[in-house]
Amino acid sequence: MSRTFILATALCLAAVPVQAQPVNSRANAAVTARSGQLAPLQMRVSPGNQNELTVTGLGGGSAQWTIVVLLTFLTLIPSLLICMTPFARLLVVFHFLRQALGLQTTPSNQTLVGLSLIMTFFLMQPVGNAIYRDAVVPFQNGDITAAAAIEQAGVPMRQFMAHYVREKDVALFLEMANEPRPAGIQDVSFRVLLPAYILSELKAGFQIGAVLFLPFLVVDMVVASITTSVGMMQLPPVVISTPLKLLLFLMVDGWHLLIGALMRSFN
Repeated sequence: MSRTFILATALCLAAVPVQAQPVNSRANAAVTARSGQLAPLQMRVSPGNQNELTVTGLGGGSAQWTIVVLLTFLTLIPSLLICMTPFARLLVVFHFLRQALGLQTTPSNQTLVGLSLIMTFFLMQPVGNAIYRDAVVPFQNGDITAAAAIEQAGVPMRQFMAHYVREKDVALFLEMANEPRPAGIQDVSFRVLLPAYILSELKAGFQIGAVLFLPFLVVDMVVASITTSVGMMQLPPVVISTPLKLLLFLMVDGWHLLIGALMRSFN
């Protein structure tokens, strides 16, 4: 009799469905906030369907939207870094040099972009070291929050951009943004400083490119006048001027002079 009763009780308990309790995300967030650690991705059972599992993202939000926001931010990082570094000026100067030499595809775009990136890394290495020392290391040690780390990282970048931005460009964007005139360049917001810096870098790149274009333009004019005076109408002047410009560029060690002048322009 007792064996039959125990067997029947076990069968009844097996037939009763066990409902999984949903995870209290607020309580977990409070516990993790007190412990000073980031809340991990949590897996909970949906109240509507006991067989459905959903993954909760950071901060209690959806994991799908968290991934979308992170990927969108990652895609914007290269554009922001290019616009906040000397990359634009260097690339403009190199394209002017290629056009002045009369070469359409040599060096290739990949070569010019790679050279610009390497030189940008060389110029921005002190700024990167300052950001790593003042923002990344304290954030990794837990001494400052993420917002404070971003603010600390903006200080070296502001100092770098403020050194090369023109006051005329800053005044233009201050007027367009309807912001009061700051006491100094350190008080200018990034909303005004970023477009002013890009505009200043483009102007500097075009100025260097125009000066670089003039000697090769003189060679083109001399060759064109000589070929026209001797009656060489069938042979285009560019066919003769291009080798002469290349010889002139190599004789004066053009790459060394150009890179040296560009590096000194950022001192």
